[in-house]
Parts: sequence; C-alpha cells; structure tokens
Amino acid sequence: MKFVKNEIVLCAAFVLAVLSAFAVHPDVKYAGYIDYRTLSILLMLMITMAGFQKLSVFKQIGELLVRKMSSIRGVVMVLIMLCFFSAMLITNDVALITFVPFSVVTLSISERKDLYIMVIVLETVAANLGSMLTPLGNPQNLYLYSLSGMSLGDFIMLMLPYSVVALILLIIMGIITVKSDPVRLKERNEYNRTTQDKIMIGMYLFTFLVSILVVSRVLEYIVGLIIVAAVVMLLDRKVLRSPDYSLLFTFIFLFIFIGNIKRIPALSNLLQQLVRVNEVGVSIILSQFISNVPTAILCSGFTKAIPKLIVGTNLGGLGTLIASMASLISFKQYSNIEGSDTRKYILVFTWVNLLFLAVMIVINVVAGL
Repeated sequence: MKFVKNEIVLCAAFVLAVLSAFAVHPDVKYAGYIDYRTLSILLMLMITMAGFQKLSVFKQIGELLVRKMSSIRGVVMVLIMLCFFSAMLITNDVALITFVPFSVVTLSISERKDLYIMVIVLETVAANLGSMLTPLGNPQNLYLYSLSGMSLGDFIMLMLPYSVVALILLIIMGIITVKSDPVRLKERNEYNRTTQDKIMIGMYLFTFLVSILVVSRVLEYIVGLIIVAAVVMLLDRKVLRSPDYSLLFTFIFLFIFIGNIKRIPALSNLLQQLVRVNEVGVSIILSQFISNVPTAILCSGFTKAIPKLIVGTNLGGLGTLIASMASLISFKQYSNIEGSDTRKYILVFTWVNLLFLAVMIVINVVAGL
C-alpha cells in the first residue's frame, strides 16, 4: 500500500497499460510504441543530476548566493530565483528537491518560520514556470520536444513570452509578500573539495554536456547513453542507484496504453476529436486531474499540433496540487516540517497557482496560440 501511495501515477499507468492489452493483445508493434530517445535522455539527465546532488553542488551555489543578502526579502528572492533559473537546466523536480529543504533551514536560522508556506509555494511555482523555457526543464517538455522536431531556438522562443511574464510576476509577488527586514545568517557549511570531488564534478559536467548535445540532436541518443553509462560505471557506479526509475516505467506504460488506444478506431477517433477542439485548453484541463506528463503523452497521440501541447502542458502544471508531480515533491517536504499546516498550505498554493494560471492564459490568448 505504501508503494501504491508513493507511486500512484506509475501504478495508474501500469493498470491502464494492462487493461488496454486485453483489447489489443501484445505483438511486435508494441516495440514501436516506445520513444527510446526521450527515455535515453531522461536517464542521462537523471544520472547526471543525481551525481551533482550527491556532491551538494547546487546547495553550495545556493548558500553562496544567499549569504550575499542583507535583508530577508533579498534572501527569499534568491531562493525563488534559484528554483526558477536552475529548473531550466536541472529540471523542476531536482530544483525543488534541492532548494526547498535548503530554504527551510535558511528561514529557520533567520527566525522567519512564518514565511515557510509562502516561500515554498512561490518556489514551486518558480520551478514549474522556469522549467517550461527549455526541453531539459521537465519530462513532458523533453518528450514533446523530441516528438516535434523543433530546433532548440524555436522551442525557447515559443515559451519565452510566458517565462518573461512569469519572472516579472514572481518578483512582484516576492516584493509584496515579504517585507525588507534586515537579516544576518551566521551559520555556514564548509565545502573542502578533495581532488576526487573535483574529478567527479568535472565528470558530471561532461555527462551534462553530452546530454545537451543529444538534446540538440548533435549526437545520437544511443551514442550519448553509452558514453554516459560507461563513464559513470567506471568512476561512480553507486550513483546509478539514485535516479527515479519509476518515471521511466511510467513513460513506458503510458506509451503502451496510448499505442493500444490508437489501434482501437472508436476510441482513437473520439479522443482525436476532443483534443483537436482546443489543444491548449484541453491540456490545461486534463493536467489538473492527471498531471501534465501523462497529459502530454495522451494528447500527443491524437494531434500534430505539438507546439500547442507544449504550451498547454506547461501552463497546465499550474493549478491543482497534482497538476505537476513536482508540486507534490515540495508539498511532501513541507508536510514533514514540525508544526506544518497542510490545510493552509493547500489554500495558499491553490490561490497563488490560480493567479499565475489566469495570467498565463491571458498571455496565451494575446499570443494567439
């Protein structure tokens, strides 16, 4: 039961795949359902980010920036911006896993526990919105980018207006919700990097570069995966236990489900008509109930308007707590804090997300996508 609770999306995807297999019995066509390129890039990035986390690279950068601030507002703005900008490269999940616990410690030693909820909520929004600018930012972007055949520049330009507005709105929210009271952070962690640590950091910078080359289609994904796997196996094989392999299996089960549904004419035609009514709107609505990664895989099977799905699933990450799986990560982390008020958190999370979603929808209407 604990596994089901922790991996509800994976379990749901598995059940859907199994049920669809009763309608379309397993055959050689099943192998063609899987997007191996997306899975390979996801695995390369997860291994790389696990390595950086193991070495506390992101946390060290965060501490360095926070200690340059003299006011609590400055500290909070740095925490929010860390999530926003880092999510573009290290994914929204990793950004929140790294910086939410760091934020809790920082606010605690600043004696500003009253800011826990607002800061964590804004960090979550920042990670979800920052991640939408690049294919590396989140799993659905990586999948849809691979499917679309777009150039990296085209993808960034598609999402740039939303990212700029999101950044401005985050800054405004930070200024409004946090007073500029003085603060002094005395506690400090020392990072005495050994030669081995430096070699490991260099190695993961290399594997990240390889991942970027694969994403940019400069390097074939099979070649990139072999290089990353070989280097990590040679120098730091224990890190291979760290990636979230359940995400990969979630993708595989969803690919099987969608592949089977497309081979059932009645269901395929119905879903195609529904999705094509308004790809952006349908993506946003579906994401609120099944989260944006399954929505991206589901809708992509029934429309060729991939850029609209990219916009819709990214905006759809705002709203309910389950609209983006990254949002659940920060919620769980807040829930583990002594004295946490989960009811208040959900209320604040919901109204802040709905505010940002409303603004993003207006931008979408103005952009005419």
